[in-house]
Parts: sequence; structure tokens; C-alpha cells
Amino acid sequence: MTTLLLARHGETFDNEKQIMQGQTQGRLNPRGTQQAQLLADSMNDRHIDAFIASDLNRAVETCRIVAERHGMEVVTTSLLRERDWGAFTGRYIPDIKDEPFPDDVEPLGDMLERAQHFLDFIAGQYQGKTVLAVGHGIINKAIQAQHHHKQMKDIQRMNNAEIRTLLLP
Repeated sequence: MTTLLLARHGETFDNEKQIMQGQTQGRLNPRGTQQAQLLADSMNDRHIDAFIASDLNRAVETCRIVAERHGMEVVTTSLLRERDWGAFTGRYIPDIKDEPFPDDVEPLGDMLERAQHFLDFIAGQYQGKTVLAVGHGIINKAIQAQHHHKQMKDIQRMNNAEIRTLLLP
């Protein structure tokens, strides 16, 4: 059994301003850094075999804060990247709430397939291990939906630096 500790990155300056980040790098704001440190505190006594993050800066930063406490490095993967929001990227979220999705938004099916590839990668490469993986709000929902065989709407939103445990066969 593989234990996947799935976390969302700490709060960023764009989260704070309600800006759609998508696949932009993002930077943790002071609160996000504190959230990542609290996540690290909660993992201090936990054995973790590997630390994996999205290759976007906000996830790498969060994961590195936890990994450093364990004396380990962070492995990055594009499989954990946030959904590509296309033309919505960089826009104020309340302004786009009722707009139709632009044609360049990553299709839901593609993102769910990417989420499944991530689960397969973890189960295959880290069999019997405990892995902390830091991703993003929407891709993390997709990963949980695939794991639990549910629709994304049935997965509760993750807060910044929140962690959920998935047991993979």
C-alpha cells in the first residue's frame, strides 16, 4: 500500500487578490509561507519517503519548506500542474464567474487523464512508500475524483496548505 499525502500549496499573492493563476509560477505571500511552515510542523514526526511537487514555483516552494525539515530534496512533475485556464489566466476570478469557458482552457477529460497518470506514476514508482505531493486546487480535486471514482463536483475544495491522505493499492 502506498500512502499519498496530497497537499495544496500555500497562499500566493494572486490567491489573495483572487487572480486566476492557472499554470503561472506564482509566489507564496507571507501567509502562504507561514501555512507551509505549519504544514511542515504537522509532518515533523511523520516518516516520508519522497517529496513531489508540481513544477510551478508556488508548489515547489511549499514542498521545499516541508522537505528541508526531513533533509530531503523535492522532485517536480508537470503531471501535478494546475489546470491550464487559457484566456482566463491572470483575470480577476469574480469577473469570469458567469462567462463561458474560452476554447483554450484545458479540457476536463484531459486534466482527469493527467490526474490518473499521476496516480499511476505514484503507485508504480513509490510502491509501499509514503509520498508528500504538493499540487494545486483543481488538479488535486481531479486526482481525488479519479482515486475515489467520483465526479469533481463531489470532492470538497482544498484550502491552501491543506493535506488529504489517499491510500493507493
